[in-house]
Amino acid sequence: MPTSMILTLARKELKILFASPLAWVVLGVMQLIFAWVFLFQLEQYLENLARLRQLANPPGITEVVVATTFGFATIVLLMAVPLLSMRLFADEYRQQTLALLLTAPVSLTEIVLGKFVGLLAFLSIGVLLLLTMAASLALGGPLDWGLIAANVLGLLLLIAAFAAAALFISSLTQQGVVAAFGAFGALLFLWLLDAAAADPQALSGYLSLMRHFDGFNRGLVDTRDLAYFLLFTLLFLLLTIRRLDARRVQG
Repeated sequence: MPTSMILTLARKELKILFASPLAWVVLGVMQLIFAWVFLFQLEQYLENLARLRQLANPPGITEVVVATTFGFATIVLLMAVPLLSMRLFADEYRQQTLALLLTAPVSLTEIVLGKFVGLLAFLSIGVLLLLTMAASLALGGPLDWGLIAANVLGLLLLIAAFAAAALFISSLTQQGVVAAFGAFGALLFLWLLDAAAADPQALSGYLSLMRHFDGFNRGLVDTRDLAYFLLFTLLFLLLTIRRLDARRVQG
């Protein structure tokens, strides 16, 4: 499968996102919230530093400030991804360009991956800025870079899963607002499955996005969590391809 067409489509989606005032507003609000949480946690850590030093095994600044900020970022991204993804196919429907795209000499897989990579690249800006904030703490002392790397990996896998699910839902409707609410509802449902499961071993808990991010947030990289996010993302990308294929057959 040629990657040049995927990158071309990804650049096109990225260009559209950068030209969108809504995308800039979402990105700006995300960064303000991340910065506020980061500074609040840093202030709390410094105020309680003397008390923490009396503990036998006190948590470090990476655990208290960085891991907490990354954990909070997941909630913000759950709300941001549907807003950024809602126009991915709605614009194609509204401008009546989807039929042209489906008949162009480009495969459905390339179309879906191009839109997915473009959205993922835009969302990765938020992760990069979070990493920059975390790295700035190195000016004041040593950091747990393993914990930071696990959080970055977990957050990238999580936004890939968010983006794939939201991309599929956007392919189901011509209305961007409906796509946004649908994606938010689906992601929130998957997020809360863990809290609703009375039995920790229940299947509903295992399907929860929250449970599989928790390990990364604590610095643990488990192959089961990696497999979950990769399979989740792959499943929704395949469903999107099937949806476009059905639409192309229908004409």
